[in-house]
Order: sequence, then structure tokens, then C-alpha cells
Amino acid sequence: MVVVGGVTRLTHSGLSIVEWQPIVGTLPPLNDAQWQETFGKYKLTPEYRLVNAGMSLAEFKGIFWWEYFHRLLGRLIGFAFLVPFVVFAVRRRIPPGWGWPLAGVFVLGGLQGAMGWYMVKSGLVDDPRVSQFRLTAHLGLAFLIFAAMQWIAMSLLAPSRGGPRGAAGHSARAWAIGVFALVVSMVLTGGLVAGIRAGFAYNTFPLMNGAIVPPEILMIEPWWRNFFWNMATVQFDHRLGAWLLAFLVPVLWWKVRGADLAPRVRLGANLLLAMLVVQVALGIATLLLVVPLALAAAHQAGAVVLFALALHLVHALR
Repeated sequence: MVVVGGVTRLTHSGLSIVEWQPIVGTLPPLNDAQWQETFGKYKLTPEYRLVNAGMSLAEFKGIFWWEYFHRLLGRLIGFAFLVPFVVFAVRRRIPPGWGWPLAGVFVLGGLQGAMGWYMVKSGLVDDPRVSQFRLTAHLGLAFLIFAAMQWIAMSLLAPSRGGPRGAAGHSARAWAIGVFALVVSMVLTGGLVAGIRAGFAYNTFPLMNGAIVPPEILMIEPWWRNFFWNMATVQFDHRLGAWLLAFLVPVLWWKVRGADLAPRVRLGANLLLAMLVVQVALGIATLLLVVPLALAAAHQAGAVVLFALALHLVHALR
């Protein structure tokens, strides 16, 4: 779902469906008249007038299907979650204490659909771009839902607590929590990078167009607006997070290796370090090649994997 959402954004497909119809919208246009009606509604949007004027119906279908599949996948996830949940609840098969957390996950899924539409609406007014804040909130909520499902699953599969032992174990736990918090911040700054399309600027590495800190980093007044609207600042923050992870994750790995911890924890640390290398490589390649679709989607998928591994380590050390 996260990857399809990323592809929908990268192909500029997110504004192709201008209505939110949770039930009726399950069916796509089925004949030429319905296609013309749907295309006619898109022609009234600022994106068509300012970006895609003269687009053919065939070209419109190319962006429509990505957004349609993204929304359909959301509905399917809700259905796949709700039906077993109701069945298990009726049969009293849900373990004690887990009913409300599971219901909470479903509520978050519904809120995510509403947040997605709230995001789309921001691009249907004047500027044919969605708000970077709403985009980041939409992405952040997706990761929150993922984290809730993963935490519940891990707690059911591995209910016993390995628990850190001794000063070295407690230190590893604190570092794992810190690394996870930094991964979360990387996800959110990545949302801002995507929202203002900062990945299409400063396509050099390790320097940003020849500078460690680009001179344009505080060019907007007041200064705090740079952290949300300035491509140089937003990309610099994302890069800085990557550099910090490149230092902190090996330290965490070393601390886990030196502590008396369960094999599950050691395996988690090994996988986290390996995935960080892959994710940084994907990020650099995406930047240097100016955000090709396949690499950008892989980088977003890598973020989910890195996030999952960091959360796994926190869970294993609880």
C-alpha cells in the first residue's frame, strides 16, 4: 500500500479522481460515457488547466488507474481486516486485552482514508500540488498503522520478554529506542522531500552542489519556514538524518554484540545494519539519477523495511 501510494505520487496520479466515494467509488468507469464524465470532472481541476492541458483520454486513463488502484487497495485492506476481526470477536477467539487495540487499528485505517481525501483536496483548489504537510501526515499515519499491526503481531508471536540484562543490555535498549525515533523522523522528512519535490534539486553526493551546507539553506524569511518550504533545507535535513543513522546504527549493532542478549535481538541488529546499507545506497542512487520511478519506489519500500526492523529491535528489547 505504501509503495503504490509512492508510485501514485511519483506519476502525478493522485489528483486524477476528484471525488471521494467510499462505497460507490469502488467501481471504475465502465463505458465511454462514464469515462468522459470522469475525465470532464478532472478537466475542471487546476492540475489539468495548468499542467496537463490538452491531455487525451488515453493519457488520463494512465494516471487514473494508479489512483484508482491505490484507493481500491485501501478498501481491500479494510475488508481483509474487518471480516476476520468480526468472525474472531463473535467466536471469542481474540486473546484477552487485544480486542480494543485491534479495533483501534481499524479506526486508524478509516482515518487514513479520510486523511488521503483531505490531502487530495489541497491540490484541487488553486495550486495543482497537494500540501506537503498533508502528504507527510498521510505518510506518517500509514507508518503508524503499520507499526500498530506489527507490534500486535510480534506480541502475539513472541509474548515472552527477552528483556535486557545488565548495564550493557539497558544501554542497547536505549540506543534502539533512539535509532527508532530517528528512523521515524527520516520517514517524516522524506515526506516533506516528496511534498516539495526536493529530490529533483541538489542531485550530487556527498556534497550538495559543491557545498557541505548549501548557502541557500536559510534564504526564506522568517527563518523557520525554511524547514518546510526550502528545498535546500528540507533535503539537507533528510541527508543529515541519513548520516546520523550511518553512525548510530553501527554503534547499536556493536552494543548488541557486546551484551548478553537473546539470539532474536542479535539477528535483528544484523538485519538492521544490512538494511541501512541497502537503504542509503537506494537513496543516493535515487538522488544522483534524479528520482527515477523504480528507484524512488524501491527507496520508499526500503524505508518500510528499515522502519520494521528498527521497531522489531525495540520490541525484542522491551
